[in-house]
Amino acid sequence: MLTKRIIPCLDIKDGRTVKGINFINIRDAGDPVELGATYAQQGADELVFLDISATNENRKTFVELVKDIAAHVNIPFTVGGGISSVADVAPLLEAGADKVSINSAAVKSPQLIDELSKAFGSQFVVLAIDARKIGNQWTVHTHGGSKPTERKLFSWAKEGQERGAGEILFTSMNHDGTRQGFAIDPLSKLHELLSIPVIASGGAGNPQHFLEAFLMGKADAALAASLFHFGELTIPDLKSYLKSNGVTIRI
Repeated sequence: MLTKRIIPCLDIKDGRTVKGINFINIRDAGDPVELGATYAQQGADELVFLDISATNENRKTFVELVKDIAAHVNIPFTVGGGISSVADVAPLLEAGADKVSINSAAVKSPQLIDELSKAFGSQFVVLAIDARKIGNQWTVHTHGGSKPTERKLFSWAKEGQERGAGEILFTSMNHDGTRQGFAIDPLSKLHELLSIPVIASGGAGNPQHFLEAFLMGKADAALAASLFHFGELTIPDLKSYLKSNGVTIRI
């Protein structure tokens, strides 16, 4: 088994880390620089930094904040929010980001995936997919989960891989913030469908949920936010639990 990754997610709004439930009811969760540094010290494998209001407010991710975070962490981190062109990416990588996450702009203009992969390499491109199960279909949403689209999760993930995405970050909107566990069935199907890593997001509530995501969902990494932000679970405790249950993890 390949080494699994634990990834705290820093959702940023107005320069602060925030967290909601089902993408709404946002509340403050602390300073992103301090949280990022703490997670790096605790043994997080990576960080994800998403400026969740950048697309809706039609502005770019705060490059200065990216620089500040990068100066305080020594692990890879991904930046997303408001990225819509190759020109948007270079300043972020120069500021210290190791990867970029694209979502709404890629749905609107799928060739953006090709362009970023060609310009920077597929290892720098994370295709984030926010999807909600409606009936029997997982429907892709954009603009921070506020706008449903015609695209479906599995066909869009497959197309993203073919266009050059290096990873898929799948967030189940049905599970986000509920603490009831990750969306195991679609994770497992994505694993079967794709040859690139899949990051599970949405629904983490306890260590067992991470174990299920790795063993049953076949996820390559698992992402969580409020569980870490509010001190309910520490990364060392989580990793110790996973290792004791047979998961290959970096301690």
